Amino acid sequence: MTVQIINQLINFNLIHTAEQALMVNWGWMAWNLFLALVPLVISFWLFHQPRARFLRWIVIVLTSLTFIIGINRYNLGHAINLARQVHQTYFGTGNIYIAGAFVLTLIFLGIDIWLFRQHGTRSLLWWFGFMVFIAFLPNAPYVLTDIIHLIEDIRQGYSIWIISLALIPQYLLFMLIGFQAYVLSLIYFGEYLKRQGWSQYILPVELILHALSSIGIYLGRFERFNSWHILTQPDQLVMSIFNDLTEKKPVLVMIVTFLIIAGLYWLMKQVTLGVIYYRQQTTLKQVMPEAMNAPVVNSEIKQP
Repeated sequence: MTVQIINQLINFNLIHTAEQALMVNWGWMAWNLFLALVPLVISFWLFHQPRARFLRWIVIVLTSLTFIIGINRYNLGHAINLARQVHQTYFGTGNIYIAGAFVLTLIFLGIDIWLFRQHGTRSLLWWFGFMVFIAFLPNAPYVLTDIIHLIEDIRQGYSIWIISLALIPQYLLFMLIGFQAYVLSLIYFGEYLKRQGWSQYILPVELILHALSSIGIYLGRFERFNSWHILTQPDQLVMSIFNDLTEKKPVLVMIVTFLIIAGLYWLMKQVTLGVIYYRQQTTLKQVMPEAMNAPVVNSEIKQP
């Protein structure tokens, strides 16, 4: 029995088939991971920059690699079409969207001045980054719904070895990285609120972001909207949200999605905070002996 298992593992045809199965998913997984990592990268700028330099570099390098690999699905021609859609939306139908954006900007600035008058106002660039952060945030927990592609891959008739040793680890790693980006983004947002003296609002803000992500996931998975449709199809996006929120089935799906996201987030947040605390304690133990062994400088001034 053991010999048969070893022969299966070293079967080169099996390895080649497994490689082909992995490469089929490589493109869209890379692109979805890039979209999931975008809010995490933005959170470094807006909310909190991790002390661990290696974490910053890993996230930046991984974001760059996933963009390079995934952009093959969204080439230059797609980018040009996207720019044309934005131009037609905001300049081809009059100035109604520009006026609306201007009014919203004034409202945000008014709220900003009122809320942050003791700490200084945020710049327009900060608010733009924050809106991009909110727009892209649902892409991180969205990776959990890509489990449906694993079901489709299993139905392709791959052997149990390819499914258990190649496809399942690939999907688990993909979903773990994507959802961990979501967890870290919200943790850093919470750190920002804590520094502002708003610790009591961390939980309500997290729940609101879970709810917004649930809506975004439904729009992306079932209505096939993307983050950039906020710019290219804002009217259709708003109408779709209103229609879905007035129907029972979409609301039920959003509620279930909210519960799943909230539960997994709470679990992974505890694990992440535990790891952060462990690293801090380890670093402290390494620093303290050095400080205790350091020579003491006599600062007393001798009197003549």
